[in-house]
Amino acid sequence: MIENLLDPVILFFVVGLFAGILKTDLKLPEPIYEVLSIYLLIAIGLKGGIQLSETNSEKILLPVIGTIFIGIITPVIAYIILRRLGKFDRSNSAAIAAHYGSVSAVTYAVVIAFLDKFKISYENYTTVLLVTLEIPAIAVGILIAKFRASKGPFSMSKLVKEVLFGRSIYLLVVGLIIGYVLGPEKSSSVKILFSDLFKGLLAFFLLEMGLVTSYRLKDLKRVGLFLIAFGIIMPLISASIGTIVGWLVGLSVGGTTVLATLSASASYIAAPAAMRIAVPEANPTFYLTASLGITFPFNLIFGIPIYYWMASIIV
Repeated sequence: MIENLLDPVILFFVVGLFAGILKTDLKLPEPIYEVLSIYLLIAIGLKGGIQLSETNSEKILLPVIGTIFIGIITPVIAYIILRRLGKFDRSNSAAIAAHYGSVSAVTYAVVIAFLDKFKISYENYTTVLLVTLEIPAIAVGILIAKFRASKGPFSMSKLVKEVLFGRSIYLLVVGLIIGYVLGPEKSSSVKILFSDLFKGLLAFFLLEMGLVTSYRLKDLKRVGLFLIAFGIIMPLISASIGTIVGWLVGLSVGGTTVLATLSASASYIAAPAAMRIAVPEANPTFYLTASLGITFPFNLIFGIPIYYWMASIIV
């Protein structure tokens, strides 16, 4: 955990976090932030596609099925906890649950950097699991919202477009396809940009994410102690499910760590867009503060080493 805290990527996040808390004028220009977010999604997808091109498709089947199971069960568990124990209304319970069933691509990038730093091997198709987890998790969250929360009509076609063709999923899938088609040899010309420079650009992105997280900290008083506790305990529950599934489908320690981290992460890009349409009456302060202000920093600083420890024990 100490080694993880001393990683440049994490330190950049901490620098941004304290810059926001101390109210400095540090801020990345908006166009740069947008370019970095697009770059990271394409780079993650591209790397996964290249690795997938060298993988036997039969090896992927069980992990994909296990990942779909996680995407279905996690938001259901989160909804029950929020509704029964947290006493949140149906709208907010459904919206928050969708975020915790969905996944954070940035957290995925950090866990990959963590494993690479310590030279821990992992399966070369983990990006496929990232994309696989994103879609069913949001779909289940939407179903919960539609049948258990939403009080008014909404456009299903607009909702499907927002989920399947939103920026995060679209760029991940496009990168995955391009990487798969090109393979390692034909993609070598862009290796410097999308592989060698990846961690440095990720550090700059996390600098901005630290600033964004610091702005959400002021909302902690509004969300209450239960949601703060939920933002820490729910990732541990989800990671435990991911760890068990990773072991059952035969993933390595590194692969199980990735799946546990994906399970524990909470979306703050794709899920908010979907929930704005499906559950417009839900309070964004709740689901954004929980996912971005609590769970995201917890996973980056403490969660990933814990999930690696869990995977090391069970696998």
